[in-house]
Amino acid sequence: MHASATASATFAPALSPAIAPATIPVRELLPWAIFGGMLLLLAIYFVGVEEGAAAIFNTMYVHEFVHDGRHLLGFPCH
Repeated sequence: MHASATASATFAPALSPAIAPATIPVRELLPWAIFGGMLLLLAIYFVGVEEGAAAIFNTMYVHEFVHDGRHLLGFPCH
């Protein structure tokens, strides 16, 4: 037998059974989707609205913390 034929036979990948993806019921996913959506809305509020008369916090700390994110997302702030 040729040396390259035996070398390729020893490095042949082993066949493994097919792995099926796990199914996730919607009723288990829905609370997490709602929670993620609420966090997303809260983040959009702080990046886009938290300044001036509509501010929850009267200081400029939140504004300065998300300042670059405002410009990146296209919110005017100057």
